[in-house]
Amino acid sequence: MTKIKAAITGVNGYVPEDILSNKELEKMVDTNDEWIVSRTGISERRILKDKDKASAFLGTQAVKGLLEKTNTNPLDIDLIVCPTVTPDMIFPSTANLIAGAVGATNAFAFDISAACSGFVYGISMAAQFIETGRYKKVIVVGAEKMSSIVDYTDRATCIIFGDGAGAVLLEPNEEGYGVLDFELKSDAVGKEFLHMKAGGSLKPASHETIDAKEHFVYQEGQTVFKYAVSGMSEISKLIMDRNGLTGENLTWLVPHQANKRILDYTAKRIGVAPEKVMMNIAKYGNTTAATIPLCLWDYESQLKKGDTLVLTAFGGGFTWGAVYIKWAYDKQ
Repeated sequence: MTKIKAAITGVNGYVPEDILSNKELEKMVDTNDEWIVSRTGISERRILKDKDKASAFLGTQAVKGLLEKTNTNPLDIDLIVCPTVTPDMIFPSTANLIAGAVGATNAFAFDISAACSGFVYGISMAAQFIETGRYKKVIVVGAEKMSSIVDYTDRATCIIFGDGAGAVLLEPNEEGYGVLDFELKSDAVGKEFLHMKAGGSLKPASHETIDAKEHFVYQEGQTVFKYAVSGMSEISKLIMDRNGLTGENLTWLVPHQANKRILDYTAKRIGVAPEKVMMNIAKYGNTTAATIPLCLWDYESQLKKGDTLVLTAFGGGFTWGAVYIKWAYDKQ
């Protein structure tokens, strides 16, 4: 009996129209374009300025486009998984809101909170529902309104993050394409170096937490940089070795778009040539759980059936992981 795999059969992305360029940031904080580009590789990022719209809106736009592209009836969707650290509200989940907005009323839906590793966590989890044979159509949509938790007076973090969403459709495949392997990790040592101090049950919102600006991203950049390079490179190498992949026969490395220097170091450590690394951080910045699907969306026309991909990410917590995928289709 042929084993069922969960194959990506469609991908779509959505980013807001408004662009926040490095030149505009120069007017907001003590920074400049050369400094930002040399340290992060980011030239601009997209910002959702409408205060009445948030991550669910971004995710809904990405999923609506995905359903249209793949000619999929929303009533046929069994499950929607939404990795996000910027949910519209504590509950209901952002996935729930997206499912309702797109008319996926036969689906159940839930969020995943794994920071920048959210998408690799999500796609690994969603694949299990397909492989068991229980579900036929599952959507994973990374959606983030990072501008809602960024302090635009903090030059260390405000230059990094942007808003956006990316979604993929997973369906059963018996030809050997799809999610072939994954490895996921977490270590609470990272809680001190990358987190948001307030807003949870430990430290609910108060005048004090707001005045202290504790509802924004906090990051110790150098420490996170070191952990990210080692985490992404080691787990990618583990997946590659386990599946007989090398820098030569791997078609694409698809890393979380955290920082161009992190991506360069990671690729170099595992022997992957720069031209095989998907990268769009220059125009979107770090959109957290949305970066990997946005890369797949941008590079979709270059992907060919049978291409080998390793998706890898590292995020707050710390969380990290890698997924080995054999691409299932040629774009029409």
